[in-house]
Amino acid sequence: MINEGDIAPDFALKGIDAEGRERIFSLSDYKGKRVVLYFYPKDNTHGCTQEACDFRDNMARLSGAGMTVIGLSPDGLSSHGNFRAKHGLAFPLLSDPDKSVARAYGAYGEKKLYGRTFKGILRSTFIIEPDGSVGRVWRNVKAKGHVDEVVSSIR
Repeated sequence: MINEGDIAPDFALKGIDAEGRERIFSLSDYKGKRVVLYFYPKDNTHGCTQEACDFRDNMARLSGAGMTVIGLSPDGLSSHGNFRAKHGLAFPLLSDPDKSVARAYGAYGEKKLYGRTFKGILRSTFIIEPDGSVGRVWRNVKAKGHVDEVVSSIR
């Protein structure tokens, strides 16, 4: 599990960029920049759409504070492409089908929904500092209002 002050694990994952193109993304590509890396369970579900659209709607505030946003879920590239296009998302969406990156960050584990226990993506957000360290961590995030917390923390 990754905590504040730890060095963020690097990764190389396929994803969809802001223009809808497929490519490989690596955390090391963003060295020297501040990154908001957020893990979400599934494209086009209520909470995940709320969170993604909140990031979209706050891009000016985030980029004005020097932040780059990256979303990550187990969904495939086709799903990410459709999700990005449908909601006008102007940030990369990465695919982690084996959940290895989510596990490395502690964003995969036991969840409960409607009395049922299962394993899945734990909605989590990490701010990665320019030196590669983790500056802030939010775990078990509630989608509504979360982006405001992120924006407030980086001022």
